[in-house]
Amino acid sequence: MKSILSTIIPLVLSAILAISCGGEKKSRSGARSDVQDAAVKTYVAPGDLDEYYMFASGGHSGQVYIYGLPSMRHISTIPVFAPYSATGYGFDKESKEMLGGFTWGDAHHPSLSETDGDYDGRWLFISDNANNRMARVDLRDFKTKQIFGPIPNVSGNHCSSFVTENTEYVLAGSRFSIPLPRHTYEKIEDYATKYKGVVAGIKVDPKTGTMSLGWEILMPPFNYDLGDAGKGPSKDWGFWTCYNSERATGKLEVTSTQKDRDYVVAVNWKEAEKAITAGKAKIIDGAKVIDPKDAPGVVFLIPAAKSPHGVDVSPDGKYIVASGKLQSITTVFNIEKIQTAIEKKDFTGTEDGIPVLNYDAVKDAEVNVGLGPLHTQFDDQGNAYTSLFVESAVAKWKLGTWEVLDKIPVSYNIGHLSAAEGDTKHPDGKFLVALNKLSHGRHLNVGPSQPEASQLIDISGEKMSLLYDAFTEPEPHYAQIVKADKIKPIEVYPKEENKNPNAIWDIKDSKITRSGKHVVVKAIAVRTSFEPTKIEVNKGDLVTIHLTNIEQTTDELHGFGLNEYNINVVVDPGETKTIEFVADKPGVFPYYCTNFCSALHQEMQGYLLVKP
Repeated sequence: MKSILSTIIPLVLSAILAISCGGEKKSRSGARSDVQDAAVKTYVAPGDLDEYYMFASGGHSGQVYIYGLPSMRHISTIPVFAPYSATGYGFDKESKEMLGGFTWGDAHHPSLSETDGDYDGRWLFISDNANNRMARVDLRDFKTKQIFGPIPNVSGNHCSSFVTENTEYVLAGSRFSIPLPRHTYEKIEDYATKYKGVVAGIKVDPKTGTMSLGWEILMPPFNYDLGDAGKGPSKDWGFWTCYNSERATGKLEVTSTQKDRDYVVAVNWKEAEKAITAGKAKIIDGAKVIDPKDAPGVVFLIPAAKSPHGVDVSPDGKYIVASGKLQSITTVFNIEKIQTAIEKKDFTGTEDGIPVLNYDAVKDAEVNVGLGPLHTQFDDQGNAYTSLFVESAVAKWKLGTWEVLDKIPVSYNIGHLSAAEGDTKHPDGKFLVALNKLSHGRHLNVGPSQPEASQLIDISGEKMSLLYDAFTEPEPHYAQIVKADKIKPIEVYPKEENKNPNAIWDIKDSKITRSGKHVVVKAIAVRTSFEPTKIEVNKGDLVTIHLTNIEQTTDELHGFGLNEYNINVVVDPGETKTIEFVADKPGVFPYYCTNFCSALHQEMQGYLLVKP
């Protein structure tokens, strides 16, 4: 194995150097399809609708981007972990409180809710790598309804957010091992013994989607990277990759690449539930945390190719595919062999009390896919597709025979990839999107800050073909693609469903009341006016405005922008939002509708008068 690494690592480094030193110019055109064929397959006529939604993470923008497939048109942005003035998110009282004082997040891996292993169109979950949170978007109205966290004991919630077969849990965990409980100080020299990782299951209420902490497991001080949940025969299992089994610090590109292998973590979440019920957990930072030494049978380690990134479960739930980015192979493990090895105690050692399974006993194959394998998706014909970061390509290979069938170049340095329904029991097998880290001039020059590249690939035939280039803002990490007809969004909040006690529906009910230094306004927005049109307060007053958009017509949104007070709130038809601020600047300040709503949109305004 070391001899293989000594061959592969120089190849990896030389490939990266070639790209960064101008090597891209030789392959700037990348793969091409027949122009007419590509145009027909991606064309969505004006007024027609796309066949799929693609939900793509927005990385350090903190948001989620929505694309239509096959057109690759950007349709909308869902604000999640950062304020977004376009929709007023983070400016009204409710969303501001949900953000919890943070003004950014690192949104990494979206995961659609599932029923029996297929997307059910209810919710979208997404992790925050920066601030250890998990968010839930309701797909009935495409709005963020809950941000859970910071999750106790988790540091860098990167290996998220992958849902179990019936959305019992959303997987979470620590990218960065730290001393526990969080905010404890220990010297970095004691990293190997006094720092800990955590993997966790965030419990999801099956009716409301509300998240709460289910269980956490204390892990060795590795770096926990990506995950996936089992299905079918592996439905009770969750899987994570981890690197830095050396327990190293410092320059990790050197110190954490010394051993031959790292690990896939396998957790039986049913056994984790039993351990919690049996009282086998300790309380750390208010959370129930299972120490594997106290609960045998909950967690196991599977040796994997060096520095694994992705771990992906096949549609039938039989195979667990792990890719080590410093080797040229993707390793396929078999859930039946894993369970047999556990039953026979076929272990080769332990890590902090966690059994290490015999690699040769649990693997089915090592597939030589190419340089820098990262992630794998699946189609409906028993094929797998693995992204090759160093090679800037996608490899297509056959489950069961392990034969590499095809390879297509992409531009450039592909990270994740997403196939239509590709994380479910029943993939569609039509399209795949390569989420590339670099775009290298495949678009009009926009200066040094260049977009990332997303490329649409046709996987319906024997050979893959590139159909379309699209570009997105920083920084997509992962995406999921779902059939459009699975999602049933509303376009107006029905009046009868608005249970907000501060909602009013008639202009005559608008009013301003004062209690000490607190001024409360019940207001209405309707084409083409606000009521009241004048709000008069004293400097230093706390002002609370409950604004209801009484429209029941599609697309009749109204905004409330208040000059010089850094406030813009957008209220959808039938919705009530609360705006709260201290009137700390004296004078006269216009407020106006920020969303075009009618021919008299400009006339929709009022004044806040603040007495000195």
